[in-house]
Amino acid sequence: MYGHQLSAHLAPNEPTYADTNVIDGKHVPARHWGVILPMEEWEQLAAKLKGQSVKFIIAPYIRFKDQVGEQATMFLLDPSGNVLEFKAFRDEGEVFRKAEGKASSSKHE
Repeated sequence: MYGHQLSAHLAPNEPTYADTNVIDGKHVPARHWGVILPMEEWEQLAAKLKGQSVKFIIAPYIRFKDQVGEQATMFLLDPSGNVLEFKAFRDEGEVFRKAEGKASSSKHE
């Protein structure tokens, strides 16, 4: 997991990923877990998943094209139904930046 550990417990009464926020015209699942990869690794993973006909919640694409915070992103489900996001930034210094240059309180702003 890219040097990270994730602990999850079975909780059958938990809500699904039906709750979303509209970001860049897409319905992004409000509850999800994600990692930031180097751009080359993200591109390789996206190609591999597409080649295996993985069903995406949000297919790989570039969000905020030519804007501060431009990023590659994709969302999919793991085998247990958890939402996973994989993203990459061309400029890793923009991970928490917003257009007005202030630090973002949300990774999706």
